[in-house]
Amino acid sequence: MNILSFPQRSEWPYLLARPVQSTKQIEAAVAPILEQVRTNGDVALIELAKKFDKVDLSVSQLRIDAEELEAAENQLGDELKNAIRQAYQNIRLFHEKQKQPVEKIETMPGVTCWRKSVGIEKVGLYIPGGTAPLFSTVLMLGIPAQLAGCREIVLCTPSNHPAIYFAAKLVGVTKVFRIGGAQAVAAMAYGTESVPKVYKIFGPGNQYVTAAKMLVAKEGVAIDMPAGPSEVAVYADDSAVPAFVASDLLSQAEHGADSQVLLVSTSKKLINSVNLTLSTQLSRLPRQELAAKALENSKMILVETQVDAIDLLNAYAAEHLILSIENAEDVAEKIINAGSIFLGNYTPESAGDYASGTNHTLPTNGFARAYSGVSLDSFVKKITVQQITPEGLQNVGPTVEAMAEAESLDAHKRAVSLRLAHLAETNPA
Repeated sequence: MNILSFPQRSEWPYLLARPVQSTKQIEAAVAPILEQVRTNGDVALIELAKKFDKVDLSVSQLRIDAEELEAAENQLGDELKNAIRQAYQNIRLFHEKQKQPVEKIETMPGVTCWRKSVGIEKVGLYIPGGTAPLFSTVLMLGIPAQLAGCREIVLCTPSNHPAIYFAAKLVGVTKVFRIGGAQAVAAMAYGTESVPKVYKIFGPGNQYVTAAKMLVAKEGVAIDMPAGPSEVAVYADDSAVPAFVASDLLSQAEHGADSQVLLVSTSKKLINSVNLTLSTQLSRLPRQELAAKALENSKMILVETQVDAIDLLNAYAAEHLILSIENAEDVAEKIINAGSIFLGNYTPESAGDYASGTNHTLPTNGFARAYSGVSLDSFVKKITVQQITPEGLQNVGPTVEAMAEAESLDAHKRAVSLRLAHLAETNPA
């Protein structure tokens, strides 16, 4: 990894840039795929599967049938099935606690307002294929959808790994399709003869999947967030264990060549130690080639003070932020831009990826400045309700009349005035 010592703040934007292609270039490649699926439906999906995934499918093979989903359980060992079930329980418990009871608020006598949560009726989940079967993402997306009460949960993935199917059945996915890439996003956005059109699309992916999501969002299809190549930032001091830090950096680097990792420290000794053990650990990884390419896009940055470190990390807005420092919880309070934060030497990011309970579908590429990670709220709509009694209308009505008149909206005022006049006639003082 590149080691940079005490860079000037003016250099930060350049140093913290992600290794991404031009947005215009990616969108130009993705737009024709979206249009092909919109126009030709299932036929386009079959053609694109052959072109990009090198698989020959018939229309009947696009959907994974119930028998194949059932058979997946028998293809997995008990240890993995038990691990998936344990992760399911932890993630479900954390997300269940995000439910908020309906609370009726009387804003003034006779004027009552409240808000209810309603599950989005049709949602689409995208699970990348790539070089790893991300069945953990099925749990992360499917569990809150299940808890929200979404009626139709559609899952698209190019992977045929039985753990993905097992997890899909566990979280109550209603339909699974063997479709990947930008074409999967298009299928769920527009609908085809086989794939239902959904109202909101979730899930991470490469830069082309992210671009597809952003493009369909412009057409009115809701998406969870821009979630592209994975990334982690680690802030470590001399209290950190170098081997732990190196393992955390590699745990993200091994996702793919377009991932990025960042180490920030006020200790040159720590940086040198991490760099040394990083090389040793990298040589033992089965995915060392991918990780090595990611490390080429990554940096270790030595800063002078903790204030500099915090400011730099907030500027970076990491998807995952690990604070391996003595005052981790205090510093966490000063972090305003991050997808998810991990505190201390014994909280590896991989625990959040799989089984601690928090959601691992998080904003990348700096979008943590404005986006949150997936939660139960991501799968519900908030509908406000209000009820006003005659007394309430007499209390709030004059305020509404005055404001409507000032905005020259006479019909708005009249809707109140007529009711107040009626109340005055039927209930004279």
